[in-house]
Amino acid sequence: MVHESPSPEVLAAFGARERAVPLPGGQGRTWRAGEIVLKPCGPAAEAAWVAEVLSQVVDTDRFRVARPVRAADGGWVAYGWQAWWLTPGSPDARRWDDVLAAGEAFHEALVGLARPRFLDDRDDPWTYGDRLAWEELPLQGGEVMAELLEPLALARQPVELPAQVVHGDLLGNVMFADGLAPAVIDWPVYYRPASWAAAVAVVDALTWHDAPAALAARWGDRPEWNQLLVRALMYRIATNEGCRRAGMPVRERADSYRPVVDLVLRR
Repeated sequence: MVHESPSPEVLAAFGARERAVPLPGGQGRTWRAGEIVLKPCGPAAEAAWVAEVLSQVVDTDRFRVARPVRAADGGWVAYGWQAWWLTPGSPDARRWDDVLAAGEAFHEALVGLARPRFLDDRDDPWTYGDRLAWEELPLQGGEVMAELLEPLALARQPVELPAQVVHGDLLGNVMFADGLAPAVIDWPVYYRPASWAAAVAVVDALTWHDAPAALAARWGDRPEWNQLLVRALMYRIATNEGCRRAGMPVRERADSYRPVVDLVLRR
């Protein structure tokens, strides 16, 4: 589905002079005008925080980032939109280990950043799933896919790892281009242990991209890895309950997750 294109005012605010055309993916919400990519943003505080951080992150031979474009008024958001310089590459959700390695390098560059305050106010299905997975919300029974969440909840044990800002959806948001380091894009911010973000990518690969069980084992030398897999899986599954509570369609099926739940519980 293609959503509303950026208005002339939006294009002018970010200095885009070419006609905007829709880009594939991005739920039909991402547009390109010459070398500038435009997308409606969510909460302005989060969008501005992400852009400010990424404007200062230094690329390395292990990762690069999409660079934000400032609006004419010096801010990062204009008329509910944000903009980025076009980043060469395309995602490949089957390059699991390369995605995970890029994510590790990206997270190393973020160590020491304070927890952003907008996380306290964010309220969406994904935040619901995250909070339930980390026991900040109770599992009450009756949730969508409760039959999968309940045994995972019983398998939880305390995790004593430092939290930091992380990317909560790496697998489809790392782009690859010949001769360039992988590029991290579309950053949903969470404040969790860095290896939790890797665990989410592993769970996604196992659930949706036919990754072998060996993928979970290959990254198993990370501290408290099995507990992070439990929480990553709960996060993804519980997001469906978050969708239901928000009045959004629940499109995923328990059968998609059940083999991965069994694998994680066996570990």
